[in-house]
Amino acid sequence: MYLSTDSAELNFRKSSYSNPNNCVEVADVPGGDAAVRDSMNPLEGHLIVSGQEWGALLNAVRRR
Repeated sequence: MYLSTDSAELNFRKSSYSNPNNCVEVADVPGGDAAVRDSMNPLEGHLIVSGQEWGALLNAVRRR
């Protein structure tokens, strides 16, 4: 996982779990990774999460 500020090619979408106080956006990164950012502060950059880590997180959320 690393921080990036280059989002020119990414198409962020708001998470279905977001609410007015906790807004998260996610974008698919070429190669299978995911970019995650705070939608209220998009210019602050985003985290790049490997596809394997992202898949593990989604599976954990779905199980709960």
